Amino acid sequence: MGMQLVSNKQYVVLKEGSVTSPKGFKAGGMHCGIKHQRLDLGYILSLTPAITAGVYTTNRFQAAPLLVTQESIKKEGKTQAILVNSGIANACTGEEGLQNAYAMRNRFANELGIKEHYVAVTSTGVIGVQLPMDKVEKGIQKILDPVHENVQKFEQSILTTDTIKKNIAVQVEIDGQTVTIGGAAKGSGMIHPNMATMLGFVTTDAFIDQDSLSMALKQITNQTFNMITVDGDTSTNDMVVVMANGQSNNKSLTPDHPDWEAFLKGLTYVCETLAKKIARDGEGATKLIEVKVRNSASIKDAQQVAKTVISSNLVKTAIYGADANWGRIVCAVGYSDVDILPNDLSVFLGPIKVVENGLPFPFSEEQAKKYLEQENIIIEVDLGMGQQEGTAWGCDLTYDYVKINASYRT
Repeated sequence: MGMQLVSNKQYVVLKEGSVTSPKGFKAGGMHCGIKHQRLDLGYILSLTPAITAGVYTTNRFQAAPLLVTQESIKKEGKTQAILVNSGIANACTGEEGLQNAYAMRNRFANELGIKEHYVAVTSTGVIGVQLPMDKVEKGIQKILDPVHENVQKFEQSILTTDTIKKNIAVQVEIDGQTVTIGGAAKGSGMIHPNMATMLGFVTTDAFIDQDSLSMALKQITNQTFNMITVDGDTSTNDMVVVMANGQSNNKSLTPDHPDWEAFLKGLTYVCETLAKKIARDGEGATKLIEVKVRNSASIKDAQQVAKTVISSNLVKTAIYGADANWGRIVCAVGYSDVDILPNDLSVFLGPIKVVENGLPFPFSEEQAKKYLEQENIIIEVDLGMGQQEGTAWGCDLTYDYVKINASYRT
């Protein structure tokens, strides 16, 4: 268990927290041969079957592992293990790919001695390539060896073009018991979730009703993972899965539970942190951009405007160049398909106002450039139309994004 790092009274963030911080979870990873050298096969395992909920990509080309995982969760609302491979996405691979996903599930369940539908399978990597099942199956036979049990190996094994591992864990108090929520994710390119262009794994030792967990995940996903973008591409494979194994012995969590909000706060912090780490690790990115939209007529409007601004390639390139070209921000707001009043619009780059009532506001170009050269940039858009707000996260668009994706397969 990691040391306490931050406390805001509602949750405590654990230093070096991970998916194995909650009671009764372990994880590991290894190299099975899909990639040339790097780790490419990982697992999360719960001591007991865990209540499980998932959200999945809306891309019409859903990869075979997603179909198998949805089938697993639908059967009983529980899973006990997740098997992940990176390097090959097992998407657009037809009947052979589907049978390979079933085979991964079957082989891992046999190794664990658990019901087949207690296993979820996920894949990430190149689309349209069949998995080398001989290598994958040999890996499954060896992966439970204690030498491979290490949460950092798991976090490494799920990465593709990511440059950093993404993890987090928090603790909240439920019924006087300490409940821990941990998470890991991968994602850096093909990021424009709906839901979701990445893989996310959340574990908790909370005891929670399955319908309540599913509802909470969908609600929080819409505020976190679905509010990030790197390049506007929604992938074929991506999902977020939450496993809750009940090891903390709290009373069953539902929206009627007095500590329900505390649990939601903790789960939201875990998901938002992972989402922001994905945005910051966007392919070739040098900066994390946060777009806050306030005083909108509805939350939906605020989120739509924020997502439109963060998705603008012209805004993203201007931020990369530390160019206070606010006209691109106003332009994106205008084509967001949200009814706005242009004469009420104000825009800020961090603390610097650049637009007031729809007109240029005098500012120091030198001061603005200095602000935009920082690693974390906040763009604030005030619509002046109501009291709702929404936030989206993304990254700058750099020369390196083109370099990475021009040769992704070769």
